[in-house]
Amino acid sequence: MLTERLDFPGPHGKLAAKLDAPDATPRAYGVFAHCFTCSKDVLAANRICAGLADQGIAMLRFDFAGLGASEGKFADTNFSSNVEDLVAAADFLRAKFAAPRLLIGHSLGGTAVLAAAARIPEASAVATIASPSDPHYVVDKLFAEHLDTIAQLGEARVRLAGRNFNIRKHFVDDASGHRLHDKIANLGRALLVMHAPGDDTVDTANATRIFSIAQHPKSFVSLEGIDHLVTSKEDAAYVANVIGAWSARYLDQPGDGATA
Repeated sequence: MLTERLDFPGPHGKLAAKLDAPDATPRAYGVFAHCFTCSKDVLAANRICAGLADQGIAMLRFDFAGLGASEGKFADTNFSSNVEDLVAAADFLRAKFAAPRLLIGHSLGGTAVLAAAARIPEASAVATIASPSDPHYVVDKLFAEHLDTIAQLGEARVRLAGRNFNIRKHFVDDASGHRLHDKIANLGRALLVMHAPGDDTVDTANATRIFSIAQHPKSFVSLEGIDHLVTSKEDAAYVANVIGAWSARYLDQPGDGATA
């Protein structure tokens, strides 16, 4: 496996990325969207993409604007900008290598993948890992005690995963403006929903909702005993192996990604 450092333009400036590619010619390309306030180098992104590269799928993982090594200020971003970053990543792959046929998102990254898929026509397979069914879940789950401050002052300092972030009112308003029911129902791609029943960060009811709304072809895999961030090396390898095996029949089909 080879890992190449790359960058490409996004709405808020240059986005830092890494491409994990097999030694031989890739049989397909994919994009990985990391979890909320994480980065392309978080263990799950690193290990899952490496596992897929070993199966012949070249995976582009990148830092959303304002995170990791990407340009921009996190306080200026929101769910909509994450979707735009994803589309920019797909555009970059299409122009530089080949259009992505596989889209994977972890936690809120998976929610963003569901929202962005319609704008990436070549994608034939979409996988979510521990993802909310709606971006406003993050607001309700993580910012509930700060909402009054955000409403009154326009922003609040919120501690997430051991770091402090400025969360502004536009983030809350933007999350409230997205309703993904129609996008999930009309996804038009094969969908794999992966979630742990014991996930204490994103309740499994989110996965149930995504799966129930989506049309076939769709699959559900229970990540029994796996933590939300997929921190175990063995768990990440399992997730990569499942995604690789599941996606093979869709990645090898000709066409622009649309399914009947």
